Amino acid sequence: MAYILGLTGGIASGKSTVSRLFLTHNIPVVDADVGARIVIEPGTEALKKVQNLFGEEILLANGELNRKKLGDLIFSDHLKRKQLNDCLSYYIREWILSEKDRLINSGHELIVLDIPLLFEAGYNKDVDEIMVVAVDKETQLKRLMKRNELSQSEALQRIESQMELSKKVAQADYIIYNNGTLEDTVKQVEEWLISKGYYST
Repeated sequence: MAYILGLTGGIASGKSTVSRLFLTHNIPVVDADVGARIVIEPGTEALKKVQNLFGEEILLANGELNRKKLGDLIFSDHLKRKQLNDCLSYYIREWILSEKDRLINSGHELIVLDIPLLFEAGYNKDVDEIMVVAVDKETQLKRLMKRNELSQSEALQRIESQMELSKKVAQADYIIYNNGTLEDTVKQVEEWLISKGYYST
């Protein structure tokens, strides 16, 4: 039976870095962000629903979603953000669970579900263990401002739109502390893999 690890964290906490580390060990990762992009490709039912909610202006000339415009809309409006999540959650969940089943059927012993809204969307019930990537708020803010070229107020708005990282940490089975170097993070991931018997030095 496959062991399912739920991987989550906060925006700019370094979750994607940890996700890539699993891939380097040939451990499959189901990335919810990839699924979220796939389900709203041009011509999909989900994109039509998003268009109906927010209007033609959230589309680019080629029919693709204007992610920057949509991001500006939802991060400044709690109601719009909830409407978007409610609209897409079914499609994303279907994609994640179908990918998980495909990997189980392929014989993988360990599968990582990389899901930013793992707790908020109830995926904690679909996994055997939860790993949270944590970082202090000052580091998180600096990384987000640099990565997304945001002002401090814009970055704070995005951080505060999510569940507090401390609340995720409180519900974690295993915590990766990502304030330090990449080597520190690698060591913590490998320690978890060793403890589960999926990696040996």
